[in-house]
Parts: sequence; structure tokens; C-alpha cells
Amino acid sequence: MDARPHIFDLDPDQLRQHIQAWGLPAYRADQVLQWLYQRHVVEPDLMANISKADRDLLAARLRFTDGHVTQHQVATDGVQKLLVRWGGSGEDRAAENTPPDIGPRSECVMIPSPVRVGAAHTGGETDRDSRSRKTACISSQVGCPVGCRFCASGLGGLEVNLTAGQIVEQVWQLTRLAGVDRITHVVFMGMGEPLANFENVIRAVHTLTAPWGFGISARRVTISTVGLPAQIRRLADVQLPVTLAISLHAPNDDIRRQLIPWAQHVSIDQLTDAGQYYFQRTGREVTFEYTLLRGVNDRPEHARQLATLANPLRANVNLIRYNEITGLPYHRPASDDVHQFQAVLRAAGVNTHIRASRGRDIAAACGQLRHEADHAAPAALNQARS
Repeated sequence: MDARPHIFDLDPDQLRQHIQAWGLPAYRADQVLQWLYQRHVVEPDLMANISKADRDLLAARLRFTDGHVTQHQVATDGVQKLLVRWGGSGEDRAAENTPPDIGPRSECVMIPSPVRVGAAHTGGETDRDSRSRKTACISSQVGCPVGCRFCASGLGGLEVNLTAGQIVEQVWQLTRLAGVDRITHVVFMGMGEPLANFENVIRAVHTLTAPWGFGISARRVTISTVGLPAQIRRLADVQLPVTLAISLHAPNDDIRRQLIPWAQHVSIDQLTDAGQYYFQRTGREVTFEYTLLRGVNDRPEHARQLATLANPLRANVNLIRYNEITGLPYHRPASDDVHQFQAVLRAAGVNTHIRASRGRDIAAACGQLRHEADHAAPAALNQARS
């Protein structure tokens, strides 16, 4: 295991302390961070305003990347998805005769916005903002402890929490993709339950939003949770103006318990109470994420029940068409049912949007790329060891 500090795990003060302890001037930290976050450079040899001797020392003392991209998929609509394997050098893995795609892996996705003309957008963004909008959908854990019945992320349970640096590095990995250069929005909607890895997620958000870091507005960061009321309140008390998205996925406790194992311990009333606290403490409206599953939670009566939950909170509702996953018994809803569901909510005064299905021609669903890779991994491992 490489014990060197991971550069993405360090804030300016921490990096300065390390650099001064190694006998280098403190301002080297500012130079390194500028290369890292403004120019997206992690190769010390390319940091031209730092002396060769100091570059060599930095390369020897710091771990600049911890992730290795093992798969890269590009959809016809511009969505790009990465499968990232964490930890362990290539040399170590070669010595162990282990294929490079075996080990803790998580997914991250870059979602470009389509060009929209002639309308203002949510949050006061202009058409110019929309044309340049590039959203990073990142993971907070390898696997997931929640085990939602319809999701690929938690099929193997939770493997490990990602560090703050590994969370931040996903955004850096996505900035390096062709045509990206700069990420404008971040959503914690990849693998894992962000509020179950609270400290690392909050540290990562500070780096993502800091002027010395990626400089992304906190209002352009969304943290999605399946519902941990105590942690929602804790997030509210941190006073970061991020958007809170509650993955509701059901209009009542009976259906939610069928879909989400953790719902056995947390009622919808407890979630909406925590959401109300978040709204009161931060002034930020809460969003309900609602994945529509054909014949399960997509009927008009379900929409009417959902409206009674959203209206007291002034919550926005994002409707998500299910992306089918091999081996799971759920199906994508019919388009007419989706639009009827939206119409019922809007008639009840709920601000509702149907999220565009992106990256459908690749492994689009959360955890799906890793799930597919896991099926291929045993064969690769056996071949490597034979």
C-alpha cells in the first residue's frame, strides 16, 4: 500500500505543512495547487515554474493520483462514463499477477447539457450557461449499503468508503476527458449513499467549491440521499448551500419498504420532517428523486399521494425513467404513463420535471458498468493465473 499523501486529500494548509517539512518553501504548495486545479496537471515533470530538483522531490513524496481508469464509454449523446479502480500501483498489481481491472472500483459520469435556446433555466442560469454546462455525477462509496431492489450499485453490498481525495479525483478525471476541460456542476448520485460517508463527502465538497480548488459554486452541488434523517439534519447544520435531493422512489411507506431495505427503519414522515428542517436552516428547497417503475409506483394514484408529500415542503420532483438492468425484475415505464404522472403532479401545484434519459446506448444505470465488469472479472482473473 502506497503510504504517500494523496494530493487530492490535502487542503492548502496541510500541503504547506508537508512541503515545509521536506525543506521546500511554503509557496510551492500554491504553485502545485494551481497546476492541479486550474490546469488539471498532475505530472510533476510538467510543472514548469518549479525547479527540477523540487519536482523530483514532490514526485517521490506525494501520490498525485490514486485511481486508474479501466473502462471508458462514450454515448451518442455525449455522455461519458468511467470505471475507476482505486489503490495499488501498476507494478504491485503486475507482481501479484492480478488484472488491472480487479479491485475496488467505482463509476463517475460526465453529462453535457444539450443546447437550449430562448428560455431561462432553473437557478437563474442563462442559455449561455446551459450550452457550457457539464455535470459530474460522482460516487461516494465502492458499492452501496442500501441495496435498493432496482439498483445495480448495491448488488454486492458495500465494499469501502471512498476518501475525500478519491471523491475529488473523480471530478479531475472527468475534466481530462476530450471536450470537457471544466466541470460546472456536481451531483453525488453515483455509487453509494453519500450521507453514510459524511465526513469524506463534506471535505470533498469544501475542495470542490473552494477558490483554491475547483471553484464550483456550492449551489451547483447536489447531494442525494436515500434518507438518513439524522444526517440530513447534520448536513443542514454544516450550512453549505448545496441542494439536498431525497431519493424517495415511492409515495407511501408500504411501497418504499418493498423497494428500499433501509425504509424498514425510516418512515417517509421522518424523511419529510428532516427535509423541512433542511429547508428552514438553509433556505434551499429540497428535491425528491422519484424513479418510475412500470406497474409498481407509476400510477396516477401514486402521483396524487406524492403531491401530498411534496407540497408542504415546496419540494421539486425529478421523475426518472427506470433504466433496465439485466437480472432485476423491474421495467421502464411507458412514456404516456410518465407524462400522465407529471400532469397529475403539476395539476396539484408541484414543480415537476422529467429527467432526460442520457447515455442509454452505454451502461447508463448507476452501477451497471461495474456490474457488467464484475461478470467479466472472474474469467479474466482465471486466465491471468493459468
